[in-house]
Amino acid sequence: MPTSRYERAARSAGYRTIAGLDEAGRGALFGPVFAAAVVLDPARQIRGLDDSKELEPERRDVLAERIRERAAAWAVGSADAFEIDRINILEASRLAMQRAVARLGVVCDYLLLDAIRIDSNLPQKPLIGGDGLCFSIAAASILAKTERDRALVKWDAVFPEYGLARNKGYGTRDHLEALDRDGPTSLHRYSFEPVRNASRRTVWTGYPRSISVSPQGELFACL
Repeated sequence: MPTSRYERAARSAGYRTIAGLDEAGRGALFGPVFAAAVVLDPARQIRGLDDSKELEPERRDVLAERIRERAAAWAVGSADAFEIDRINILEASRLAMQRAVARLGVVCDYLLLDAIRIDSNLPQKPLIGGDGLCFSIAAASILAKTERDRALVKWDAVFPEYGLARNKGYGTRDHLEALDRDGPTSLHRYSFEPVRNASRRTVWTGYPRSISVSPQGELFACL
């Protein structure tokens, strides 16, 4: 179960505005990856914080509301499917976290993250399995998960064939069957193999290696 151990250690080291960060949707086939940043208020405890994956949806929703009410600051960021395909899912997850930190409205001086680092000059402590160890990372995981789930329910109304409200964009059997039957939408992640294989269109993979670094002269020679 998460504790306040890591926040207390950071405060003992002289840091005052400590943000926990986590992402949701990294393994999904559809839509953005979401991330949240949360600065908890030590004077306003939130009981029951845990890794979002360990919580029932109804419990996550209750805790998400308490986090929004009691946290000193919180924010959500995302990186869309086009960014994921361009820079890869790991870098897109980092980008979503950076955007969440930038939107906090307070200046942080220390970051606690689930396993990875982001491009920031701020002191950072990545924790393997951090959403199950650290209160502020757990809070971030809950906000990221609930915000992304809410978005997928809305997209389900736009793309009802894929069961997004149920599977939240992950590669479940019904989602894979819909991809085989109907092909992917414009918001699927084409850099993910199941989506790419289901596409009825040629997916751009870059210039062939046989083409020189500056092929424009050949391409436009007829003009």
